[in-house]
Amino acid sequence: MIKSSFKKNETALVNIQIRHLDKQYPYPSRETHNVLKDINLNIQAGDFVTILGKSGCGKSTLLNLIAGLSEPSKGDILLNGKRVKGTHPSIYIVFQQPCLLPWLNVEDNISFGCKLRKEMDNLAYRVGQFIELIGLSGRNRLYPAELSVGMACRVALARALIGRPKALLLDEPFGALDIFTRSRLQEEMINIWMSEQFTAMLVTHDIDEAILMGKKIVILGGSPCRIMDIVENPLPYPRKITDENFFRTKTMVMKKFKHIFLQSERV
Repeated sequence: MIKSSFKKNETALVNIQIRHLDKQYPYPSRETHNVLKDINLNIQAGDFVTILGKSGCGKSTLLNLIAGLSEPSKGDILLNGKRVKGTHPSIYIVFQQPCLLPWLNVEDNISFGCKLRKEMDNLAYRVGQFIELIGLSGRNRLYPAELSVGMACRVALARALIGRPKALLLDEPFGALDIFTRSRLQEEMINIWMSEQFTAMLVTHDIDEAILMGKKIVILGGSPCRIMDIVENPLPYPRKITDENFFRTKTMVMKKFKHIFLQSERV
């Protein structure tokens, strides 16, 4: 477990408000494609919110808008009451595909952001801890071309977490991992989040993962995509998918998700 190495992050209080958000893409060959429609969501400081929806429904688009990598067609995204314009140093994002610097090895990729920000306090020690956490001990000198996709995803996750983000956006970061590594990193992610108290959003189409990690589960659906339901997760941390109460919660969420899916198919 790595959380004991952190000092309490008292400044990691980030509230995200999304108001009447629309996103459209113009297509030269046909009409404008509406991806997101009238998204309204308030994410309290320190919340862990999971965004659940079918593949291709617009989950990643929503995350990119919050990160400031794309501009909304309509509406606002507010960070602590101030409109997000472009990327923000308080918000880190981990993509589906790892974006590592090919000329840097594992440990230098993990420490790259910290060195840019001159956050050098115990950096070598912290990098070593994260390399152990992601299961790459002894491979710290390997370069991205020498890593599997799953290994590279773990490096990208460590690079984001070592920077002690105030808000962390996760775009299916565990999708390329084997079940054992995924389970361990999910558990460690929750430990670090509970210690650091940063605001977190995780995009997934895996109902188990959404329930395992999220305090709130936001279900997206329809075309264009919109918020169909928000489920307050009643389960205390830590959670285990083998628990009876987990199964009950999963059954409830699956019923809602199936109903939303059938509704969207009729539209």
